[in-house]
Amino acid sequence: MTDNTDPNKRIFPTAADDAKTARLTPAVTPQVGSSAYRLAFDDDEFILRDELRPVRLLLELSKPEIILTEHQIRNTVVIFGSARTLSQEAAEGACLAAQNSLQQDPANPALKALVEQTKRNLRQAENYEKARRLAHLIAEHCDKSDVTPMHVITGGGPGIMEAANRGAYEAGGRSVGLNIVLPREQEPNTYITPELCFRFHYFAMRKMHFLLRARVLVAFPGGFGTLDELFEALTLIQTGKIKPLPLLLFDRAYWERLINWELMVEEGMISPEDLTLFQYVDSVEEAWEIIRSVEI
Repeated sequence: MTDNTDPNKRIFPTAADDAKTARLTPAVTPQVGSSAYRLAFDDDEFILRDELRPVRLLLELSKPEIILTEHQIRNTVVIFGSARTLSQEAAEGACLAAQNSLQQDPANPALKALVEQTKRNLRQAENYEKARRLAHLIAEHCDKSDVTPMHVITGGGPGIMEAANRGAYEAGGRSVGLNIVLPREQEPNTYITPELCFRFHYFAMRKMHFLLRARVLVAFPGGFGTLDELFEALTLIQTGKIKPLPLLLFDRAYWERLINWELMVEEGMISPEDLTLFQYVDSVEEAWEIIRSVEI
């Protein structure tokens, strides 16, 4: 019996083989030179047509799924947060530079505003360090028997995402990054495990991959993107589309100022029990105790 799972024993040529062979055919006739004659899966112009959007959605679902499965990434801790959050060293440098500029021109209102902003950035840098330390703990314990093996997964960009990938990297662990093409190009941070660094066109497929293996969600302070990811997860849990899982909001003071949950309850927009779908944490130790207790 032929072993069809072994590429070396298959009786049919692979798609890659046929694509290579097809490219060898010289375009000496109008028929061969026609775009219609190209293999459909090897025709970029065809694949990028609007009508092929369902195929591209399937590709973005399938590629990370296959690769993550091959690398035995089964359980993940998703870490969300602002791409604008600076590391402690970067925030300190920016704050010092702004203060020095203001000393040279004390009456300049723009410099005064800049100093205040760099002070806020310096305060937010604490969250960068917390994300970094939390990811370090997760990666450090990934192969130990006392907790469920889990890997860090982020949006793959700068800020809190970089902090989490960095923490896992510094612990000698692997971590995943789900980057996306944006109008202002966003490059993946350099701490993601290269073979687990993915790039998306569709936000929908990217967000699905955040949740497919998720066992815990951790949201640090962030903007529209973080809120989008947070509320999608809350909606899916609330409606029973995904199983309940710990959803941790770092920095209680930020979230309580940002979102008036109680107003939504008072106005009947959500139920009182919906407030149990998430919990606040303010320390790495508190978050880690919740994560390490998760059972699969």
